Formats: sequence, structure tokens, C-alpha cells
Amino acid sequence: MAYTNVALKEKITEMYPEIEGHAVSVGLDFSEEKNAYIVRFKRGNQELITHLEKRDADECMKGIKCVYLGVQVTQFIKNFEAREEYGRKIA
Repeated sequence: MAYTNVALKEKITEMYPEIEGHAVSVGLDFSEEKNAYIVRFKRGNQELITHLEKRDADECMKGIKCVYLGVQVTQFIKNFEAREEYGRKIA
């Protein structure tokens, strides 16, 4: 299945609206070595990185949610919020 990084990024943010709802930006690049997309979630100066297997990306483009990525998105948002809360407490 052929698609661009931009199209995949748009599909991910469409399928997981909590990404934009929590002001998290998404970047991705394809790694030939891993045959997977390297996905970067960034909010402020914090960045968390995961990967999305090519077959899971293909399914995503077909409108099938990737459970693994959904779990990662949820955990990343919790981590961002926990880091911000911790930063406020020590400030």
C-alpha cells in the first residue's frame, strides 16, 4: 500500500483526536532498517518516541485502529501530564 508520511500522520491524528486535544504534535519518519515508522510525540520541550510497524501503518491507513499505537498515545499523554505536574510541584 502506497501513502505518504503526511497522509499517515493525518490519519493517526484523525483516529486519535486526543493527540491534538492535548496539544501534542506528531512527527514520523520511515526506517528502512526496521521496516517501521519512527513516531515522535512532542509537547513543549518534551518528546517521546515509539515505532509503528509497517503492517500496522497499512491497517491504520485502511481505517483500522492500531491497538498498540492507541495504548502508546494514551500512555504518552499521561506521561506528558505527569511531567508537567511534577515540574509545577518542584518550581
